[in-house]
Amino acid sequence: MITGAIKNKVDKIWTDIWAGGITNPITVIEQLTYLMFIRSLDEKELENEQFENTAKVKMDKIFPRSKEGQSMRWSKFKEQDPREIFDIISQRVFPFIKKLQGKEETAFSRYMEDAMFLIPTPQVLQKIVTGLDDLYQNDLAGLDMQGDLYEYMLGKLSTAGQNGQFRTPKHIREMMVQLMAPTPNDLICDPACGTAGFLVSAAEYIRTHYESKMTTKQWNLFAGDMFTGFDTDHTMLRLSAMNLMLHSITHPQVEYKDSVSKQNKIAGTYDIVLANPPFKGTVDEESINDNLKAATNTKKTELLFIALFLRLLKKGGRCACIVPDGVLFGSSNAHTALRKELVENHQLGGVISMPSGVFKPYAGVSTAVLVFTKTGAGGTDKVWFYDMQADGFSLDDKRSSINNNDIPDIVTRFHALDKESKRKRTDKSFLVPKKEIVDNGYDLSINKYKKTITKAVEYPPTSEIMAGLFDLEKNIAKGLKELEAMLK
Repeated sequence: MITGAIKNKVDKIWTDIWAGGITNPITVIEQLTYLMFIRSLDEKELENEQFENTAKVKMDKIFPRSKEGQSMRWSKFKEQDPREIFDIISQRVFPFIKKLQGKEETAFSRYMEDAMFLIPTPQVLQKIVTGLDDLYQNDLAGLDMQGDLYEYMLGKLSTAGQNGQFRTPKHIREMMVQLMAPTPNDLICDPACGTAGFLVSAAEYIRTHYESKMTTKQWNLFAGDMFTGFDTDHTMLRLSAMNLMLHSITHPQVEYKDSVSKQNKIAGTYDIVLANPPFKGTVDEESINDNLKAATNTKKTELLFIALFLRLLKKGGRCACIVPDGVLFGSSNAHTALRKELVENHQLGGVISMPSGVFKPYAGVSTAVLVFTKTGAGGTDKVWFYDMQADGFSLDDKRSSINNNDIPDIVTRFHALDKESKRKRTDKSFLVPKKEIVDNGYDLSINKYKKTITKAVEYPPTSEIMAGLFDLEKNIAKGLKELEAMLK
């Protein structure tokens, strides 16, 4: 858990960078990530050296054994003069990490190719190096909090992109991952990955539940092919690759790809899809993959991505994705056709309606989580609906922590659907038969099926209300006379 003291130190480092002239939050995170990564390389080298000395086993070296190579290590240069630190990092260490994987092309090496070191002055760089070193030595020593620290920094990305994409809060990602419950044998994809948050949350879930039982084969899968992400922004892909590497996923399959275009031919590959695809965006009709048009003939990205998820999944593969409320009840032919596809040709498992404040301060849009399984042969019997009213945070721009939180209840109920059949339509969750959904034109909005309890309000007789008003008038007149007397 990131404490207030840690946040204050991160904020101080952030302020130092801003004072140096770098004000774009993404650029700040990039530059901090590079320095965190440089420090982590030295930590890894120190661990290897200790293991080598203890076990008497030769380990691969990260840094060259030469004097110049050793001078690139964080522990060697951090106490140097600011100008010396600046020269070492900008002229030697940064070019070194850009070519770190050598001839082996990985997501990291691919997207570090056009990376730039932008810290403007030796003085600013020294403040950052000193701040990070103090943070790691005095606040994070012995704690596995690199991911939490990175998550806090990503939280400063407070603006949505022009196509409506924005960062998914960690607790919402974790809820969706818990609904999917991935295993060490699953291939997991986010075709609109941004900073790879869903993939990181899935990795953390697997490590938490399976780490002590995983085989060598499973660990090899975990380090590489288990996690795949696509995006069309090179900066996001670079942050994704580094984010995953900081979470021990050394060879993630992070690729530049327009997921809904003809460029993407992947089909029937993944066991799980987790995503928060772009809302509001449209794409060039000519570039849309033809098999997506077959499912929903539209240019709306939120519909195209759901069709894409179905195509990417293996038969039996599962998906949890975030959609704007319009997907649930939109009356266009494309909206209806897509919902019909999910209900008739696959197994639609659940619709979780989320309150509109979940994505504040990015946006106030109302959203839902769709959960479905690709079958190609139907299977929808009853659809589970849940009316989330609280997610553990206030629903205003501040998003302060509160006690009310439906997420644990959502996860518990979803994994025990056999107990949901007795629930009434006035409860937070309930099951709706497929026939009722079909009869309602495949409308998936919870308000279509939820019933509210109305209580009759009894008011006193009109004569009693009027008598009260006359008494109030007399009291006001009496008060005014007393005030007038005081002023004479």
